[in-house]
Amino acid sequence: MTYELKKAEGRLTNIQKVKPILAALRTISLGSWQIARNRRYGLGAYTERLLGLLPLLVPHMPANGRGRATARRRRRANAEATPQGSGHVVTLVIGSERGLCGQYNKVILEELARTFEAKKGESGEVEIVALGSRLIRELTQAGTTLTWGRALSMTSLPTYEMAHALAVEWLVRYEAYELDAVDVVYNADEGAGTYGSTTVRLIPPELPPEGAGTPGDVIVETDPMRLYVRVVEQWTAIALYRLLLAAAVTEHSARYQLMESATQNADDLVDELMLTVKSARREAITREMQELAVSAGLLG
Repeated sequence: MTYELKKAEGRLTNIQKVKPILAALRTISLGSWQIARNRRYGLGAYTERLLGLLPLLVPHMPANGRGRATARRRRRANAEATPQGSGHVVTLVIGSERGLCGQYNKVILEELARTFEAKKGESGEVEIVALGSRLIRELTQAGTTLTWGRALSMTSLPTYEMAHALAVEWLVRYEAYELDAVDVVYNADEGAGTYGSTTVRLIPPELPPEGAGTPGDVIVETDPMRLYVRVVEQWTAIALYRLLLAAAVTEHSARYQLMESATQNADDLVDELMLTVKSARREAITREMQELAVSAGLLG
């Protein structure tokens, strides 16, 4: 057996062993992709109903209660009246926990760099926090200082509990004037398995206009102020949770596309190597027949 034949057969065996692994990773990524999309879609109706409660609660509050309830709006107006980026801003960067997703984290780093470039020369402090071990590693290697970084689950989607804890913490700091805004940098789904990096503002929350309801519309049997604050917290947490799910959608989509491409490439390589092996075997058989014919005196 020639060296070329041994080499081709060895490569063919290795690729055939790798193909089941690629198929398994592709299936897992496809399943996670679909689950994340369905879960994100399911939040839409709940979010709309939650926001619909706010105009109904405000008319039931006493004058001082309404003032406290609109504190976030006054904070938002103050932030808009001053130069953008003049205060303390928290920037949450959502990346991937694992690899095998191509340029996924690199695209996010480029978006973060563009954001910093646009704010160059402005006063104020930017507090960078990150989710995803692979992204945290790349940020650290790039010399970016993180306030904190947390790993994401490798076996499940991000949890609402995490989103709620972060949202409540930032809202408390926002109300205490310890920060002016929270921005989120992530990869947004653009359809057909594609994505693009973007930056959205999570806090101050964009709430529906007040005054749309009247006290006679509904009966409130508990403290309307507590309900209002609770609804705002829930809405902000859900907004963050939707961003986490959107990032999960794009991550698993990118990994699925790569695994699909790798599987197709493996199939093409198997076909090419099969042809190479067959050709090498035919040449080896022809050579052996010629040697037997020579040894038998049939060929001069």
